[in-house]
Amino acid sequence: MLGDSKVLRRLDKMLEDGLNGTFEESDYDETDLSKLESKWLRYLSASKLSHRRTEEERQKLRELISDISHQTKTPLANILLYTQLLQEQVLDEQSRQLVTEIQSQSAKLEFLIESLVKTSRLETGTFTFVKEKAEVSDLVESVLAQASAKAERRSIKLKAEPCACKAVFDMKWTREAIFNIVDNAVKYSREDTEVNVSVKEYEMFVCVAVKDEGMGIPEAEQPLVFGRFYRGSEVAQDEGVGIGLYLARQIIEEQGGYIQLSSEVGKGSEFSVFIPK
Repeated sequence: MLGDSKVLRRLDKMLEDGLNGTFEESDYDETDLSKLESKWLRYLSASKLSHRRTEEERQKLRELISDISHQTKTPLANILLYTQLLQEQVLDEQSRQLVTEIQSQSAKLEFLIESLVKTSRLETGTFTFVKEKAEVSDLVESVLAQASAKAERRSIKLKAEPCACKAVFDMKWTREAIFNIVDNAVKYSREDTEVNVSVKEYEMFVCVAVKDEGMGIPEAEQPLVFGRFYRGSEVAQDEGVGIGLYLARQIIEEQGGYIQLSSEVGKGSEFSVFIPK
């Protein structure tokens, strides 16, 4: 019984070291361990090696993402600059249309690359959220200010119903997540309609709800809209690359929150973003 207790204590110590990240194979002499302890030692050693390799691969991915971002910025910026210079020249109508299309596609490519970089960083955990307790009304106001220009162009009224409440979140990334939802609402709503952003406080969460009067999302497509590059059947030909809602969900879930969707075809959609308090 005493021997069994000693084995259990050593197994427990091995596991504790493994969980704390302090496990070192050199701390244990396999010749002095029981068969079970020896197997446990080999398992933990293999796990540590696997973890180290994963971290090395993650570091390589960080460097690759950074390199892609850096290497594409300059040529894309140059293409956009040259198209702007061309637009200032005296061109016939066909040439002007071609230049406009080049500018549009270049801007789309720039947006896509930026989105892919953000997605990769989120999925690989290559950055840390800086979460602070902040006023949710400030978050909503900054999102609406960012979305106002496009809303005005489409004659869509942005309406806010904030409340005086606070939550714990990363302002920059949470603003991007909610902006992506509001931007989609503006993009796919009918002209001369409203997009309403309301805030409601619960015991554990603060909910920011974005409601539009757009085309709505068919029930069969609702589980798919948060997928990477997913475009609904009704909007496949419209602007966008289908990554905004995916990024929004990733950002919110990484901070301990979640998003719910309620939609009816012909009546609009409501995205409810729950942010931890």
